[in-house]
Amino acid sequence: MTYTERKEKEKYLLYLIEQGRLYSLELVADDFGCSIRTLKRFVSHLREEGNNIKYCRKKNKYFIEN
Repeated sequence: MTYTERKEKEKYLLYLIEQGRLYSLELVADDFGCSIRTLKRFVSHLREEGNNIKYCRKKNKYFIEN
């Protein structure tokens, strides 16, 4: 995966989180053609960039906390 592809996938992942549409990392991993662990690294990188991303265990989804 090139740098440009990775940034595009991170941008789309952030969009899904902002819209409240990221319910299953497994489904997104299948769409992206990568592993769940890779998606978790993407989320970690987005957090390092300053996005306040949280995970709700009750609802089983990621969200942006204001």
